[in-house]
Amino acid sequence: MFKRWLLALVTRVGIIVLVICCCLSLFYLLACKPAAHHSQESLLWSGGVTSKEGYMALLQEREDSHRHYINSLTKQIAQLKEALQERTQQLQESLEKAKAKGILPLGLDSLHNAPAQSDLKEFFRSQLNQAEVNSGMKLPSEYAVVPFDTFTLRRVYQLETGLTRHPEERPVRKDRRDELIGTLETALHVLNGPQQHSDTSRRKRTYSPSDFIEGLTRTERDRGTVYELMFKGDGPQDFTQLVFFRPFGPMMKVKSERVDTRNVLINIIVPLSRRADAFRQFISNFREVCIQRDGRVHLTVVYFGRDEIDQVKAVLDQTTRETRFRSFTLIQLNEEFSRGRGLDVGARAWRRSQNVLLFFCDVDIRFTSDFLTSCRLNAEPGKKVYYPVLFSQYNPSLIYSNQTHLPPVQQQLVIKKETGFWRDFGFGMTCQYRSDFINIGGFDRNIKGWGLEDVHLYRKYLHSKLMVIRSPSRGLFHLWHEKHCADELPLDKYKMCMQTKAMSEASHGHLGELFFRQEIEAHLNSQKQRN
Repeated sequence: MFKRWLLALVTRVGIIVLVICCCLSLFYLLACKPAAHHSQESLLWSGGVTSKEGYMALLQEREDSHRHYINSLTKQIAQLKEALQERTQQLQESLEKAKAKGILPLGLDSLHNAPAQSDLKEFFRSQLNQAEVNSGMKLPSEYAVVPFDTFTLRRVYQLETGLTRHPEERPVRKDRRDELIGTLETALHVLNGPQQHSDTSRRKRTYSPSDFIEGLTRTERDRGTVYELMFKGDGPQDFTQLVFFRPFGPMMKVKSERVDTRNVLINIIVPLSRRADAFRQFISNFREVCIQRDGRVHLTVVYFGRDEIDQVKAVLDQTTRETRFRSFTLIQLNEEFSRGRGLDVGARAWRRSQNVLLFFCDVDIRFTSDFLTSCRLNAEPGKKVYYPVLFSQYNPSLIYSNQTHLPPVQQQLVIKKETGFWRDFGFGMTCQYRSDFINIGGFDRNIKGWGLEDVHLYRKYLHSKLMVIRSPSRGLFHLWHEKHCADELPLDKYKMCMQTKAMSEASHGHLGELFFRQEIEAHLNSQKQRN
């Protein structure tokens, strides 16, 4: 009697699985039927807009439509396979229970012994748990960090350039382009899928490639590749973040959540000693980006000594009169300049109740509103801190030596191999919440003058379980200025200072031209004499 019941159960389960698959196939085919009257926007790195008209444009539109349709069907097939696997697993569990009781009917042994894919899923899940995706891990030193690459619709911003690649470029390798295109297509499929629209608390909308802001990606060679993609939300301060992990196999969705930054205030802390002219230039950028555009910032200036402090106060007073901006704090310390000491005092001086996001900044830094957005998105209290890699400007007098006048500063902020370099050896500019800074122990207050205080703080975070987001920032620039390495510095600090000074003058090729100038001029003269 029980055997008949079990055979009927197996038959019913098989019929139910078949009916469900047919219904899902019909539903997805109807839901994802390509629209004939709506063109699809081209995805990554298309190489420019075509100028042909007529039937060529129509063919291109049809081709894009069919390509997206095929991709959609591919995703649907994968989802159907996953649903079928779940039903198969339920059937396997029923058979295992029946066999454990010794009542497995004859003829069903082959079903019980069919290979399941649960082992493969378990392996992928273990790869995800071991990778640095949901939480940070303890690292031995700053050299063990795997930095992220930043990418947009058309550009990739990378640290490992060597002498042939560029800090900002279109992906040259086809596999790299296909990888990022596929990631974006997967993200759009998730955002526009039925599960997203089933959430009644969210306004229904259709995401397109134009809603993509930027993404971060890095590969842990023994585990897989992680992708973090940011999309526009319903408002200017609303964003949608998707995290994917490719464990050297099919991509896995880690999370899809809304990120609301409208109430995230940034406390920009600037240590300063003299340099009133540089402070005026900094305030000019601050007024344009923070006051006129962003409006959710607080400025803390920690000033060492008394020289030129009246000029600094005058700049702040003028800013208040002209913009009615009063959200700033000026702290004066009558002691020797110490960057770590100034940032530590500025961070601990915050007296408001809420946990504030800190941005440790220098007076010779130029940032954009896009960077402030990245600062808010990549720092999370108790989970992760943001250590952007800024683009350091070469000496403008050398870069633009063939021009009569130097171009304005805004026109000099171009990410090219000839104009600057990614300052991947610097850890001074960082976004982190005040609670994390206090809990980690802050800066080493015994360090005086220039250097090493930022490295020590960075290593503290590496040794903790907080995730360190290390990636190049396309909106953070270090303006060139004359650097003086004092004779009083210890040997290790003096070497660091001289290395920074040498790297900040010009590119490798430009320095080579200057070094071999006499040989180049002699060659030109000999060529003229021959002609």
